[in-house]
Amino acid sequence: MELLIARNPDEASTLPYLLKVPLGDGLVFRARDTWPRTTAVYLHPVWADEWPDTPEIVERVPVRSCVRRGAAIDLVLDRGRENRSQIVYTTARGREVVFWQSPRTRKQARPQVNTPTARAAGLADLPVVVDSHERYAYTFADKPVTVTRRALRCGDYGLEHQGRLVAAVERKSLADLVASLTSGKLKFALADLAALPRAALVVEDRYSRVYALTRVRPAVVADGLAEVQVAWPNVPIVFCETRKLAEEWTYRFLAAAHVWAVGEAPAVRAGNGPTPATTAAPVGSQPSTRQIRAWARLNGINVPDRGRLRPEVIQAWHDAHPSPTTPETD
Repeated sequence: MELLIARNPDEASTLPYLLKVPLGDGLVFRARDTWPRTTAVYLHPVWADEWPDTPEIVERVPVRSCVRRGAAIDLVLDRGRENRSQIVYTTARGREVVFWQSPRTRKQARPQVNTPTARAAGLADLPVVVDSHERYAYTFADKPVTVTRRALRCGDYGLEHQGRLVAAVERKSLADLVASLTSGKLKFALADLAALPRAALVVEDRYSRVYALTRVRPAVVADGLAEVQVAWPNVPIVFCETRKLAEEWTYRFLAAAHVWAVGEAPAVRAGNGPTPATTAAPVGSQPSTRQIRAWARLNGINVPDRGRLRPEVIQAWHDAHPSPTTPETD
């Protein structure tokens, strides 16, 4: 048996290689690379007749073992180094995808890290508001967290104190981060977060993965991230390598924000500090889009029938509906 890797004759394809795996009559994939060295290689399955009659072979390696085990294919090559790998069939965003991974890339994707079990800031219970639009929300399993789901003005996970949103965390995968950065939506999200006393953006990946991007120039993304961080320095962008670590960081950030929010007001009353920033925090819960759209039309503001509303429309609604708990100024 042999593993065959050839150049893809389709020059328009973004996957430059063809991979032929000796399983059954032979499985053929379009591949992004010839081996999963630093990151898993994306594979696109194709019909066997796509393998060319006279392929331009890049690599021809004898195979010691090629066995399907459930949703994965274990592949062992007959060579001293880079000989073990696995082809995994999985699902992402509702569609089937295939990745080719090695022990090295798997270890990087799932670092052997045990998150601490100690309570963050010693809190016996942390009330967290999860935005109702968050589709795959953190569960904070095994954490002393009470979760409430409702619409948030900004962020995906929020902390309220005395009826006001005082801290929030926006969650992004690397793909979401790149998409929102290149479309310009990230700037609006960070501007909303910057209006809070405490806020952060957490990314479920490593920063080094930015420089492994292929569909977008890595320099464009790196420069864009630097630009928005300089523009909104009070909203840190934190790369947490995995979803599990990002959830852990979010939990501890909100716990620290809770201790800060509870302890600031008594210190101010004792004359030990300035007016607390929590008094300027926006109202925690967000009215429905339908309510804001109806109010805007009654007040002569042009809004679309569908889709997200512009930030200035949402701000206009809040300006017209101040919270009764907002302190009066002289």
